[in-house]
Amino acid sequence: MSNIKTLEKIDPREIRRKLGLNQQQFWSKIGVTQSGGSRYESGRNMPKPVRELLRLVHVEQIDIQRIKREDFEVVEYMKEHEADLFKSLKKSARSKMKNAA
Repeated sequence: MSNIKTLEKIDPREIRRKLGLNQQQFWSKIGVTQSGGSRYESGRNMPKPVRELLRLVHVEQIDIQRIKREDFEVVEYMKEHEADLFKSLKKSARSKMKNAA
């Protein structure tokens, strides 16, 4: 996904400011302390799991607190056993999201 490569180049401070959040609000949503987030914003190398959480929560706007293990299990099952249905649902969801934007 192109967002991942783009995110590696984007300053997390820029994302946070665009969202209008202070450091505490921004970083706590992904389980990072304010001081840790401040270090990332100052240029410290951000681990891939933190980058991915930042992407999911602040770029993709996914509420990770609402995701359950069973959601992943259903997706994996559908990918493996109902590939055509999965592709069709994925296409419909993307189309709906584009139309909503």
